[in-house]
Amino acid sequence: MLELFPGGFEEVEHPDGVELAAYTDPGGEEQIRAAFGGVVAEQVPADWAERWRRFHRPVRVGPLWLGPPWEEPDDGAVAVVIDPGRAFGTGGHATTRLCLELLAGLEPRGSVLDVGCGSGVLAIAAGKLGFEPVVAIDRDEAAVEVARANAAANGVQLAVELGDAERDSVRAADLAVANITLEAVEAVAPRLDVAWLITSGYLASERPALPGFRHVTRREQEGWAADLWAGPSE
Repeated sequence: MLELFPGGFEEVEHPDGVELAAYTDPGGEEQIRAAFGGVVAEQVPADWAERWRRFHRPVRVGPLWLGPPWEEPDDGAVAVVIDPGRAFGTGGHATTRLCLELLAGLEPRGSVLDVGCGSGVLAIAAGKLGFEPVVAIDRDEAAVEVARANAAANGVQLAVELGDAERDSVRAADLAVANITLEAVEAVAPRLDVAWLITSGYLASERPALPGFRHVTRREQEGWAADLWAGPSE
């Protein structure tokens, strides 16, 4: 879906699965049909722009407020403003919220490495909480561009770099955050030189096997999970 609709699409959780929806034309409909097979098409209502905005609601995680630019942050909250029109993650998904809960629960001290940063939500939140320096990497050039733009819009200094943490050398950090997939987490973790590691991007029924890391705690939400690990130096 990211390849077909880099401008954004909706992801809606249902008891029996996940619905992916995009606003498109007949050509886009055919692309979806070719990629996924089963497709349901509906005529877009006249108020589609307002309906699209209503889909993106602010999220509050501890001191952090995450929301789109047309919403007003809560008074006294640490605001992270993300434009959902740029895709790659807005903070609304359970795995992002879980990572933010674990991040907000740590002492904001030392450096952070965001592996597979996407829109930069986690890296920006880390910078807003007081961690520094913060480095974000992603192997997708479009994600790097989006993360840089979001960091600038939030007034946060980030080093956003193009790179593949499964193959390229990665910087040492006090804390790394990896909200990717179970397979990617297990591949990347042995290559990290960190004291602490937050991982997510997998189901609550899945548990990463990370030799050398000590499991500290787990958070679960909506069938997803995130874990905090202590590195070999802790």
